[in-house]
Amino acid sequence: MIKPLILLLAAENDVNQDLQQHLTHQGFEVVRSAQKAEACHLFQSGRLTHVIIDSAGPDPAPDLETASQLRRQSGATPIFLIVRHSSEAKAIAALRVGVTDYFKRPFSYGELLESIRRHLPVLQEESPPDAASLPPGEGEPVFIGKAPHILKLKSYIARAAALDCNVLITGETGTGKEKVAELIHWHSSRRAKPMIAINCAALPENLLESELFGYERGAFTGALASYPGKLRLAEGGTFFLDEIFDMAPFMQAKILRALDTRKIYSLGGKQSIPLDIRIVAATNQDPERAMEQGSLRQDLFYRLNVARIHLPPLRERQIDIPLLLQHFLEEMNRRYHRRVEGFSPEVMALLMGYAWPGNIRELRNLVEALYINLPPRVVSLVHLPESFRPLQEMLERPQEEREQLLGALLATNWNKSLAAEKLQCSRMTLYRKMEKYEISDSQR
Repeated sequence: MIKPLILLLAAENDVNQDLQQHLTHQGFEVVRSAQKAEACHLFQSGRLTHVIIDSAGPDPAPDLETASQLRRQSGATPIFLIVRHSSEAKAIAALRVGVTDYFKRPFSYGELLESIRRHLPVLQEESPPDAASLPPGEGEPVFIGKAPHILKLKSYIARAAALDCNVLITGETGTGKEKVAELIHWHSSRRAKPMIAINCAALPENLLESELFGYERGAFTGALASYPGKLRLAEGGTFFLDEIFDMAPFMQAKILRALDTRKIYSLGGKQSIPLDIRIVAATNQDPERAMEQGSLRQDLFYRLNVARIHLPPLRERQIDIPLLLQHFLEEMNRRYHRRVEGFSPEVMALLMGYAWPGNIRELRNLVEALYINLPPRVVSLVHLPESFRPLQEMLERPQEEREQLLGALLATNWNKSLAAEKLQCSRMTLYRKMEKYEISDSQR
């Protein structure tokens, strides 16, 4: 399979050499150039999947002109801009010329990698399988979405499922990580065998070890009979470790050893037990940041991070909200024997503008909550749960949204990343709202 090819348009220095090495280590092919003409020639070749422009000087205007020129040549290739001196005017100028994402040094490599992967195009093999979407099948887990990056994810999931490699799924809580794990199992050669899941954050360390590896009779007080453990119950199939980075380091080491040797020892056992399973792991944490903080073993991360799937939050795939709402309406209609057909235009506008901090899980819970009061065929504003009433009032009064935006900026000392997190939206959405309400650093 062809590797993603990134053009790093940057000066020759140690900082950019580190960035190039980090991207290469993550499986990308990186070409670095300091010449604009050479960069444009490479861009015209059609092989590039991403462009990163590192603006070294205090004035990014020449690099913005380069980004604008590249964008005119291709409206689809993601372009990322890294600056050392930032302002609201510069960020908005970058958005206007077509920059996909914008970073100010110092920044987290994890954030850059997450954005690169989120904008990863579908890379074709020499003989590509028909995997533009996952084919439907009886009992197959459903993955709803037609946003461009979701279609690319579906294609990648189908290809990753066909290989018997470990998979790491990242994304915020409620984005559907377990659903993706089920899809990978469904489309793999292990489909006829069981898929076993465990939430690593839900069990204390001593119970987690016995649940995973099993135990022999008499191994500890209360072990009146032997128990094979969930890893062995998944023999021949798929084992899903949810929130794996919440494991204690001791347990991370045991999982790593099991992956390396394909053998385990049960508690109280004296002989190794062979293990034939595929590992799919998930986390809502940033793995790169977790490694920096020492809560994640690097060797375990590299063992798991063979196929990497990042699920974007719902606020970054708004086009899918109507599809998801309709899907859950149909599900609840079947379950509760109702005939709810849809939402009024006012409700749909409200739900499309909501940030969905709980992502798809929150959206599904909202739809199910509607059925408590037996809604009519079309859901109107009066049928929404009380928790959505303040949002309705805010959208009806734009001045309040502007004040909320200013309040978040003031509360975070105009730190845009923190303000976006506080408002539960992306940084780019924050910049767009600031432009909409004419808010700039001059109002500090």
